[in-house]
This record gives sequence, C-alpha cells and structure tokens, in this order.
Amino acid sequence: MRAKVSVSVLAFSLLAASVAYAQTPHLPRGTATDVPNADIMATVAKTASSPVSDQAVRVVSVNNDYNVSIGVVHRAKKGPEGGGAIEHSQITEVYHVISGNGTLVTGGAIDNPKESAPDSAVVKVLNGPSTGGGAIENGVSRVLGPGDVVIIPPNTPHWFKEITSDQIVYLVVRVDPHRVLPAGYGAK
Repeated sequence: MRAKVSVSVLAFSLLAASVAYAQTPHLPRGTATDVPNADIMATVAKTASSPVSDQAVRVVSVNNDYNVSIGVVHRAKKGPEGGGAIEHSQITEVYHVISGNGTLVTGGAIDNPKESAPDSAVVKVLNGPSTGGGAIENGVSRVLGPGDVVIIPPNTPHWFKEITSDQIVYLVVRVDPHRVLPAGYGAK
C-alpha cells in the first residue's frame, strides 16, 4: 500500500509543478522590429544598376545580447570563375534568394586570402572581420534560385561562382553574437 501512496504523491506533485510552471507569466524579452517589404524593395531598386551591391537595411540589438542585420545583396550576371570568395570570422549569414539563379560555392579554402581592412565598410557595417581572395578550392557547389535559403556559419568561405540569370538578388540575415555590427544602423 505504501508504494501506491508514494507513486500517487509523486504523480500529484509532478502535476502540480507542471500546472504552476504553465501559469508562470513570461516577462517581455524585447521589442520586435519590423522591416517592411517596401524598405527591402527600395534597397533592391537603389542597387539595381550596380554590378555588385551589398546594402544593410537595418542592424538591431537584441536585448544587448547580440545583433541581427538585415540586408540586400544584388549581383549581376557573370560566367564561371568570376569574382572572389569571402569568409567572415564572427558572423553567420543566412541567404534567402528573392530573384535570379546562380551557383554558390561554400567551404574549402580561399585562394590567395587577404584580410579586409578594419576600417572598411565591409568590416564596420556589413560583415565584421573578414577575409577575401580568389576562387574557392575544394568547396561544395549548389545551384540556388528564388525561395532557396542557405545558412553560412562563421569562417566558411563562400562565393557565387556563376550567376546564370541577368542578376541574383537575395535577402541576407546576419547573426552577430559578438556585436561587431553597428546596432541602430538603418539605410537612408
């Protein structure tokens, strides 16, 4: 009989604890930030005539714990082996293709790597400390098109080896756990 009472008491205790936990109110953790499609499309339109354009739309501090940047990248058509690779030492990037098609290569090693200047816009506004160079050797290729998403961790070389449409335009979300990007930044 004692074992049945102990099991019943344990079951009641767990139920009471779970009900109490479920009723604990959550305190606000931060403020949501809207980035309207109109802002994104205005940035796309502003950069459409450039062969390559990477524009931050907004950089937001999340509870002073980390920053998140939203930007738009536009790249004009290029054939195989065009352009150069880059990697960012502290930033994770998430690409969401809006329009166009291309072959993205990630991983491997950058040919002729060179650190980006610490005072450059690439480092101060867009990507934090980065290394650029030539092509990627021994990377993984994937063809991207509208709606595709790729997550690129820090220290992962990446480049568009080829853009097969007239252009490729993608939204880029940059997760900045070290807060190297300028929180409060907003495109003008």
